Order: sequence, then structure tokens, then C-alpha cells
Amino acid sequence: MVGFRPQEGVQLTATEHASAGALSGAVSRVVFQPLDVLKVRFQLQIEPIQRRDSSKYWGMYQATRTIIKEEGVRALWKGHVPAQILSVLYGVGQFVSFEFLTKLAWKHLPEEYSTKYRPLTHTVCGALAACTGTMLAQPTDVLRTRFIAQGSVKTYSGLLSAIKQIRQVEGIHGLYKGLNLAVIQTSFQIGIQFGLYSSLSSVWQWMEHRPLGGPSGVAQSLVCGAASGVISKFIAYPLDMTKKRLEIRGVEHIRKEFGSTRAYRGFIHCIVCVFREEGIRGMYKGLSPSLLKAGFMAASNFFIYEQVCNVLKQRYS
Repeated sequence: MVGFRPQEGVQLTATEHASAGALSGAVSRVVFQPLDVLKVRFQLQIEPIQRRDSSKYWGMYQATRTIIKEEGVRALWKGHVPAQILSVLYGVGQFVSFEFLTKLAWKHLPEEYSTKYRPLTHTVCGALAACTGTMLAQPTDVLRTRFIAQGSVKTYSGLLSAIKQIRQVEGIHGLYKGLNLAVIQTSFQIGIQFGLYSSLSSVWQWMEHRPLGGPSGVAQSLVCGAASGVISKFIAYPLDMTKKRLEIRGVEHIRKEFGSTRAYRGFIHCIVCVFREEGIRGMYKGLSPSLLKAGFMAASNFFIYEQVCNVLKQRYS
């Protein structure tokens, strides 16, 4: 199970936790990037996600076929390089911070916060760890979104040219667009995810009559990880959708071939415009691929991270 466990004789170093976090993020991103591409395309579409003449995309299967037909199979991995860097940086920042914070909580808080109230402690530590990961990875998230948003006409031809162009046109702040909202969204979502994972894992171990807080089995990691990922993503989804809209603020023209565009002045203006023009359903555009991605990636991240940590611990036995 993730998080500091004082009953374990072997404690990994921060570098080893970083390696496990980086590997879990990298592997998960390679496999599930197409779901991310679909999610972002749906989130940025002003028109309804319904079958009508004005809508470019209206379903996962149709969107996948359209993207492959018009842009090629490789388009399903658009933005993969910055997305891969994002996953590695975020995985390192998140898991290293989480392990450090849970160890700090064990040292300085009453014992019951690491046992009886462990899910609550993991929720708070997860939220703070998400802030660290987001601060590290936000520029790559902006780059990923913009690569996915652009169509056959390339505004950004490559990673380095995109960074240079954004800095020249928008300044260094352009790489941090949506940062405030990203910190709020990820801390809220990941805090819930870690808390749920801890709670569900405890229930799982109780049902199997195993010691609470012990090592996780394969099925436990995958099932509890998937459930925590889906539930937390659903709760925080409107913030994620709004963040994506704001990350292309000022360069809305890069997706003009996909439909209408809007220029948002900020978070509140974006929310008001979406509600007025697209209704409450507009806040949940791209929910289906997002929940699939959240479930698969959370299960993969927790599973790979814990298995890598177990392998590293065996070196000391």
C-alpha cells in the first residue's frame, strides 16, 4: 500500500520512490494516451457532443475513426512527448511528496492518524502532494493540450519550437496558463483519490482477514486504484474541463478547423459562458473517455508503483 508504513523494516529512499513514480507514470501514459486525446478534443468542442451537422465529434468510436481518417493513427498519440514528460514529472513529484508527508504525519501526529484515521491523513497528504506535482508539471500540461488541440495545420511543429513560440508571443506566463485552477483541481481530485484508495484497500484487506495497512496484492491494487480514480475524476471533472479551455486561451485559432471557438477572460467568465451556451452537460464534455482513462491510469499507477517498490525492497532482504 502506498504511504509510509512504520511496521515495515525496509524504508525506501526518496530517489527510489521517485524512480517508482516515474516508471508508473511513463508506462501508464504510453498505453492510455489515446483516451486523453479523445477527452481533450471533446472538452474543447463548443458544439454539443451529439450527432448533428455542427458537431465535429459526437461519440468515442466516431471520434476515433474521424481522427484516424483525417490525421492518421499517430494523431491518437498527439502531444505524447510533453504528456510523457508530464507523467514522469508528476509521478515523481506526487509519490515522493506523498511518502514524505505521510512519514511526517506519522512522526508528528498522534498514532491514530496513521491507523484509525489513515484515509483522512492520506486525503490531506494526497492533496498537498498533488500541488507539488502540478507545480512541476504544469508547463508540460499546457503543451500537451495545445498539441492535441491543433489540427492538420500545425501552429506548433515540435516541443522546443512550441516552448519558444509561447515564450515569445505570450511570455513565460503562457506556459503556466490555468495554473491556479490546475492546483485546485488536482489537489481536490488526487486528495480524494488517495483517501479513497486507502479506504478501499483497508476494506479489501479486512474482507480477506489480512493485517490492515499491509502490502497490497495485484487484484487489490488494480481494483481499488481503478475505483478511486473513477470516483475522484467524476467529482472533480468540471474543474478539469474548465482548465483545458483556459489552457488554450489566446490561441483558440489552433482548433478552428474543429468547430466554433471562444475567447474566455478567466475562470468565472469560462464557467458562465459554458453554462449559458452549452448547459450543465457542457461541464461534463468528454466524461466517458476521461473516466475510462482515470480508472485505467489510476489502477496502472498504483499497481506499477507498488510493484516497483516491492522489487526495490527485495534488494535489502
